[in-house]
Amino acid sequence: MAGDQNPRPTGGPDDVPPGAGQGWTALSYLIAGMLVWGFVGWLVDQWLGSDGIATGIGVVLGMAGGVFLVIRKLGTPT
Repeated sequence: MAGDQNPRPTGGPDDVPPGAGQGWTALSYLIAGMLVWGFVGWLVDQWLGSDGIATGIGVVLGMAGGVFLVIRKLGTPT
């Protein structure tokens, strides 16, 4: 009988939770910032012959830029 059946759950193993796109966006901004500016710092290190100082500075600046972009794009938490 139709009334005796239990309703099927709506969530499945392939469902993406809400807000996952924002999380992936934030993660990609942070990783891309580290990689791009770290690479630029590495190039500067190769050019100047320094011992990795510019690479470290580039990674830190890339992280700061990534955080800035995440806040700018996704807004501040409420």
